[in-house]
Amino acid sequence: MHNLDLIATLAGGFIAALALGYLAHRLGWSPIVGYLLAGILVGPHTPGFVANKHMAEQLSEVGVILLMFGVGLHFHLKDLIAVRGIAIAGALGQSTVATGLGAVVVHAFGWNWPQGLVFGLVLSVASTVVLVRVLSANGELQSPIGRIAIGWLVVEDIFAVFVLVLLPVLFSPSGGSLPVAIGVASLKLVVFIAFTLAAGGFLIPKLLKKIADTHSRELFTLSVLAIALGIAVSSAYWFDVSMALGAFLAGMVVGQSGFSERAGSDALPLRDAFAVMFFVSVGMLFDPRQALESPWLIGATLAVVLIAKPLAAFGIVVLLGYSSAIGLGVAFALAQIGEFSFLLVSLGRQSGALPDSAMNPVVAAAIISIMLSPMLYHWAKPIERFLESHPLLWRILNPKATALKASPIPTMQEEMTAAHRAVIVGYGPIGRMVSRILQQRGIESTIIEMNAKTHAKLLSEGRASIAGDANRRDVLEQAGVDGASTLIFSASGTIGSIEGVRAARELNPNIHVIARADYIHETALLRQAGASDVFSGEGEVALAIADSILRHAGATPDQLDEARDQIRSSLQENNAGTSAH
Repeated sequence: MHNLDLIATLAGGFIAALALGYLAHRLGWSPIVGYLLAGILVGPHTPGFVANKHMAEQLSEVGVILLMFGVGLHFHLKDLIAVRGIAIAGALGQSTVATGLGAVVVHAFGWNWPQGLVFGLVLSVASTVVLVRVLSANGELQSPIGRIAIGWLVVEDIFAVFVLVLLPVLFSPSGGSLPVAIGVASLKLVVFIAFTLAAGGFLIPKLLKKIADTHSRELFTLSVLAIALGIAVSSAYWFDVSMALGAFLAGMVVGQSGFSERAGSDALPLRDAFAVMFFVSVGMLFDPRQALESPWLIGATLAVVLIAKPLAAFGIVVLLGYSSAIGLGVAFALAQIGEFSFLLVSLGRQSGALPDSAMNPVVAAAIISIMLSPMLYHWAKPIERFLESHPLLWRILNPKATALKASPIPTMQEEMTAAHRAVIVGYGPIGRMVSRILQQRGIESTIIEMNAKTHAKLLSEGRASIAGDANRRDVLEQAGVDGASTLIFSASGTIGSIEGVRAARELNPNIHVIARADYIHETALLRQAGASDVFSGEGEVALAIADSILRHAGATPDQLDEARDQIRSSLQENNAGTSAH
């Protein structure tokens, strides 16, 4: 019966999450909204099927570990350093405003001040998942707005990680000296971070390289999951540090090893599944009846998230001398709460820092703010146009506009425009030839390569290279397909890359996709998937043989061109007939 409960919880949670996640996506919302609603649907507070709450929470622990591992995997200090001035000041300023207002709001509803401060901290952290998706959907991921917002969020995430570490210490029922407890916890934290980064930074890259050399995807997947879970569990068992922090550090170590793209594409398919269970388990805690009894608390919480936080962010950005356009974009991009807020409120309830009733307003505010996030972001440009139509107001909000134009923030697209104009899948003989031809014409290309040695060699030569499977959407995104003009599948066996062609076409409908097929009958399948041009080995050999025969027979250039066109048409007709059968 125990096993049946586990399977039923997984099946019920996944089925509900799939149905509602798909519906949310079709409505233009983040699928996270659907996952949270799925949790409400299978939770104990609604009629019908009820999932096992205890098991869902245990499964969600794995989701938390893998979510934090993914955050660490893509955390780069250089990205933060590039916008450190505004990111650090902005994150701390906005967090202070949100924390203070959150505390005032719940204090008015009868909570004490320590509970209010913790609740305010919960509202201060935006959702990494939602932020990245909103920026990507609007092509702003590498724009000044995107870089500032992501740097800002990284600072918030780091701050939230330390809060996760200190909450159990601050609200420990042991009754010991609080300064001593904080000192001991901080010492353990420093030792753990130093040990993980030093030992892990030395051993893990070597281990991953040994595993990668086996060319076994299963072993590589297993190795990355073992590292993530092993370091996370060790952090709690040996150092009394949260597993979330351990997983974050594990992700940082793997991310600096040169295998971050491959780990993200090959080794974390389970992350998405268990992350879904995390959001489902959070939704299960939501009680609709309790929400109806306290609508004003939910409304006040939403006001902090959707009004106070964006206004604070906008004010900080403008005061630091950036344009109102950047201020509006950053403000609306950060106007939601998500996964870190759930982690904080869950830990707050477990440690006694928050009452059980704290979960309801947080889940409600998350659902509504995530639903509205894409729409809010679209308001930035109309509001900026309104400001521009009122010159006095615009000048007040843009006092340093002239200075900004003289020294704009360099964007990733400006720094790497050439590198992202073409993406080549595979660096075999054909890939190298295509890359060389493009380079001779001033077009730098980004290479997607599965072979670890080839990837490392490309990096050592200063070439832009991504290690991973081009069939995966996240690998194509990392390679810059959404901003590229051409994508070339140069490796043999391209028929196995049909999913990559489809994903590239979804990311960038205007991209020119060139694919290589081994056999003529495969060309139709690649064209149906979205390839613009497909060249088959069989077809090109037939053309070369016919060309040689005709040249030897004394054909003129015009006759050769006519013959090539006839051969291509004949091959396409034969291929169409074969496909029909």
